[in-house]
Amino acid sequence: MKIVVLDGYTLSPGDLRWDRLKALGECWIYDRSTRDEAIIRAQDAEVLLTNKACVDEEVLRAANALRYIGVLATGYNNVDVEAAAARGIPVSNVPSYGTASVAQLTFALLLELTQHVGHHAETVRRGKWSECPDFCYWDFPLVELEGLTLGIIGLGRIGRAVARLGDAFGMRLMAYTRHPPQSGWDFVSFVDFDTLLAESDVVSLHCPLTEATRGLIDRNRIGQMKSSAFLLNTSRGALVNEEALAEALDAGRLAGAGVDVLNEEPPRNGSPLFKAKNCYITPHLGWGTRAARERLMQAVIENIEAFLQGRPQNVVN
Repeated sequence: MKIVVLDGYTLSPGDLRWDRLKALGECWIYDRSTRDEAIIRAQDAEVLLTNKACVDEEVLRAANALRYIGVLATGYNNVDVEAAAARGIPVSNVPSYGTASVAQLTFALLLELTQHVGHHAETVRRGKWSECPDFCYWDFPLVELEGLTLGIIGLGRIGRAVARLGDAFGMRLMAYTRHPPQSGWDFVSFVDFDTLLAESDVVSLHCPLTEATRGLIDRNRIGQMKSSAFLLNTSRGALVNEEALAEALDAGRLAGAGVDVLNEEPPRNGSPLFKAKNCYITPHLGWGTRAARERLMQAVIENIEAFLQGRPQNVVN
């Protein structure tokens, strides 16, 4: 069996081993693949693995021997799942490997917005504390999380993990979600979208990117939020209108934002958020802890093994 990995570098930049995958068949592991390279490399592949490399209808047409597609991630919008289904090719993803890591990054961004640890640590290195006439200083208002309202949009696995962290910080929890859990979440108030935007001190996005959620946070929605509120996005960049968010930050209509995702990744053409006030941007690293990537590697192999045993799992098409 020929297994082709189109873009394995982000999963393992050298610190994880592919031995279990190699035990399943002949493996061709590429660090990265352009679309044209993917068309060539998919030829004769029986199992095709991709993280973000595009697997569209043209790639599928070239892959005459293809039997299975595995996504090295949770999101699978880079794969034409309908075209794959039409050819009888199952597509599997990995739905929950990065839950703890992404929730952790969500709060890392929030804590930077409220405490500005990185900024203050850098000013100390530059000598500002040594020159200070007082025993302490801060350049930004310092914000305590306890008692603030955290509004979570999408209460799936990651949203729930963020809710538990918010509860641990003593925050008041609100959520807007299509499928509220039946029990065990009495500490969360389930509200409509407008109420969440209007009453939250922090709005955190944890919903998938669909046609219904694309541009979910636009000028009108930002206008419904408190001017003192923070916006967090560790989900998908296209959930947010970046121009509208940048304008609101610069005009003081929003206190700050922390995002790990952008509309274009990598942002070859830049982003309006690069120069926006009080906006922290990280390079889609929420999933990248070694622990999360180890879980991902294991789950990808388990997906392939399940397919080979005739019981494919985590199928999205």
